[in-house]
Amino acid sequence: MGRVFVAGSINMDVVATADRHPKVGETVAGQSVHYFPGGKGANQAVAAAKLGASTALIGRLGADAFGQQLRTFLAAEGVDLTLVKDNKDIHTGTAIITVADADNTIVVVPGANAYVSTEDVAAPVLAQGDIAVSQFEIPLPTISAFFKRARAAGATTILNPAPAMACDPDLLELVDVLVLNETELGFLAITELGDDDPPARFVEAATRLQAGANTIICVTLGKRGVLALVGCEASMIAGRAVKAVDTTGAGDCFVGALAAQLAGGAAIHDALAYANAAASISVQRMGAAPSMPTDAEVSAVLRS
Repeated sequence: MGRVFVAGSINMDVVATADRHPKVGETVAGQSVHYFPGGKGANQAVAAAKLGASTALIGRLGADAFGQQLRTFLAAEGVDLTLVKDNKDIHTGTAIITVADADNTIVVVPGANAYVSTEDVAAPVLAQGDIAVSQFEIPLPTISAFFKRARAAGATTILNPAPAMACDPDLLELVDVLVLNETELGFLAITELGDDDPPARFVEAATRLQAGANTIICVTLGKRGVLALVGCEASMIAGRAVKAVDTTGAGDCFVGALAAQLAGGAAIHDALAYANAAASISVQRMGAAPSMPTDAEVSAVLRS
């Protein structure tokens, strides 16, 4: 069985709930405020670890109260933190999140995450069968260096290009599995996409990406499910009807679950179906990292 290595961000999520999102310049009354461990890297690592994969996180924390709390939480979730460093003079990454009617808006302040370096990702010893995962909340040169090492070792690379930003096509060439939502796909493909667009529109947009010839592209479409392009073949994995409470971290749950399944040797379509079920559980709970399900919970959903 392979291992999962996640190079990515670690944040404290400050979550405010309200009846609706404020308009520009408007103040609305909130209902509650919560502090949840988050950050796309941490979320994905927790998801993979809770689903049974041997998982190490590569990242940085500030030497502050949030950093200490996050270390305690991640260790308790079974994530290997050997490769997580502390920055003495930089605050821990923080996300300010508003949740209203199960949808969210997010402002991320990188803090220590901006200092995850190429030296940091040179530390792990990768091997064939391992899975290397990253996202766009750490410097892009660091991700490129990480994926180059992974490719050289025979490991599989998974990129979640979120939040969406311009990147060098050379980085996409290093990606074995690209996981993105319709917003990120629209940005990278330079086209307008909507929730209700037919699957053919997403397939057309995905073919515009300057990814590698053998890159598997997975477009997460929320309650509609997941569109997968494997080679020249497109397939749709239907979504699951659930009552969403908080969609924060759902995409990260999907990525972590996919990585865990691939590390365990699962075929890609089986891994995608499993990840889809895992994400459907996470949206029924508040918070990002704390909402990640266990393998027993996902298996129960798949059986039903």
